[in-house]
Amino acid sequence: MKLLALLLSLVCVSIASSQAADSPKQPRIVGEWRQVAGDPDLGELTSPKQQVVDFGVWQAADGTWQIWSCIRDTKEVGLHRLFHRWEGKTLDQPDWKPMGIAMRADESVGERPGGLQAPFVLPEGDRFIMFYGGWDDICSAASNDGKNFKRNKNAQGKATLFSAPGNNPRDAMVLRIGNLWHCYYTAHPKDKGGVYCRTSPDLKQWSEPRLVARGGQSGDGPYSSECPFVVELTPGEFYLFRNQIYGEGARCSVYHSRNPLDFGVDDDEGHFVCTLPVAAPEIIRHDGQWYIAALLPSLKGIQIAKLAWE
Repeated sequence: MKLLALLLSLVCVSIASSQAADSPKQPRIVGEWRQVAGDPDLGELTSPKQQVVDFGVWQAADGTWQIWSCIRDTKEVGLHRLFHRWEGKTLDQPDWKPMGIAMRADESVGERPGGLQAPFVLPEGDRFIMFYGGWDDICSAASNDGKNFKRNKNAQGKATLFSAPGNNPRDAMVLRIGNLWHCYYTAHPKDKGGVYCRTSPDLKQWSEPRLVARGGQSGDGPYSSECPFVVELTPGEFYLFRNQIYGEGARCSVYHSRNPLDFGVDDDEGHFVCTLPVAAPEIIRHDGQWYIAALLPSLKGIQIAKLAWE
């Protein structure tokens, strides 16, 4: 009987260990937040109403860290948005140096006046590729040093990679999975917000869109699936960060999947992990440490903290 009890105990421990190993990990913010960017001086385009919103963080060729952020509600023409840049020596350094306006919309290359949104930069080989919203399109630019970008133009002379007129495609981020690049972004056809993905073998030719997340506890309103950011934590284990609320009461939902093209559409079961009290997060791994960058609750700057997975 004692032997049988011991065997049953070992089986139970084995099952529990297996279940724990199969369970998604939860991201947790650890340590103190450090403010790295503030409300920028835009010269004659400065407005007391302006807000620092969607942004990208990356390390340039010279080792410095860069942030480009969309500043909305400025005195820029049209839709009142533009990009501003900051530079820091390390991720742990507070108060990065403001570097001025980095980019303004150019209608001649297909961007809506004042309609720039959400830059994301991908180091690829000896270049840096930027993906950003032009209001009706996802566009791209390239740089050799990770600081000075020039728009990539297609055969029509436009910076457009792909379009979704009237649906405001935005907040693109790109991840290499297997032999394909995956571009995740948000759009809201018929005012239903969702996370979409297109794939490409070369960062130039893109597939048709696939809806990969929508609805569930996060809702399906036009702003329920903003700022998608996907992390492959371990091989084949994917986590989607999906934003619902900016400013005070900020909320971002985290989803898990073993299929990078399915994080739950109108059904959270088996995918929803947790929520975080942050807006527009970017997830960074550097020297073995995970970090999270997010907007200040005031929408007047950007902050960074360490991130753990538990």
